[in-house]
Amino acid sequence: MTVKPVRIVHLDETQPNRRRGGDLRALLTPTTVGATSGFMGLAIIQPGERIGEHYHPYSEEFVFVVSGALEVDLDGVAHPLRPDQGLMIPRDVRHRFRNVGRTESRMVFHLGPLAPRPELGHVDTEDTTAEAARALQSIPPDPTGAPA
Repeated sequence: MTVKPVRIVHLDETQPNRRRGGDLRALLTPTTVGATSGFMGLAIIQPGERIGEHYHPYSEEFVFVVSGALEVDLDGVAHPLRPDQGLMIPRDVRHRFRNVGRTESRMVFHLGPLAPRPELGHVDTEDTTAEAARALQSIPPDPTGAPA
């Protein structure tokens, strides 16, 4: 019998992924721990930030809110998410998350099963660049030119 070594991954070992908004950290993945059935991570979302609308054609997404006040749109319908609440998002359901509170939000996420290839697992349905985010939220540009 082959025993795989245990690998504990600390949040500090992960790189922020800000392409879709917020700060997404993939912790337990095929690359980091050899996962074969899905992957798990943490979303850190500052007040006023969002994770842009997307869907997963191969995976269900499970989320658990650790802290903060979030709102999730599921196929265009808004639902509040608060600490200690979990949600399962079925395959192909469009969803986006918004921090609607005054403090940082933290949400654990898990997706499974894995898509046949990583690039097939996530389909964006809106632009998540800083300019698009400002337009969606009606936030004026920073006069100093600092990025959002």
